[in-house]
Amino acid sequence: MIHHEPMFDAKKIEQIYSEKDGVPVKYVCTSAIVQGSEQAVDVFYRETPHPEFGNRYFGLYVETYTGRTYITNADKIEDLTFCMIYSKVNEQWHYSQHRHDYHVVDEDYAIDGGRAYTKLVGHPKVKSFVVRNGVFVDAED
Repeated sequence: MIHHEPMFDAKKIEQIYSEKDGVPVKYVCTSAIVQGSEQAVDVFYRETPHPEFGNRYFGLYVETYTGRTYITNADKIEDLTFCMIYSKVNEQWHYSQHRHDYHVVDEDYAIDGGRAYTKLVGHPKVKSFVVRNGVFVDAED
């Protein structure tokens, strides 16, 4: 089980885009998709490629300076590795969303760096995951 903190109402976005596109759309994660970026996007997945753009993943984000909401191709999410730390309290894996997202877990541990780097505080249980076909899987499988 993986802990997520989406920026948007993920269930509402799933419903809107599933109805709009006529295929099931599901939330995957919230992460920077550009190496070293501080801009996280809520990543969504559709099993079939978009008929016009060809991507299976898309990201939604609010641009910092303008406050506007944008959509972007997020197929790159399958090229990224997520280092995660385990919470004994909620029994879920936690990840840092972007370069400077210092994420505290169980008061004793923290993870920082998003996809740019991994910085750990404490000695948490650590595992790497990747996204495949819209779901997280163990990176070593």
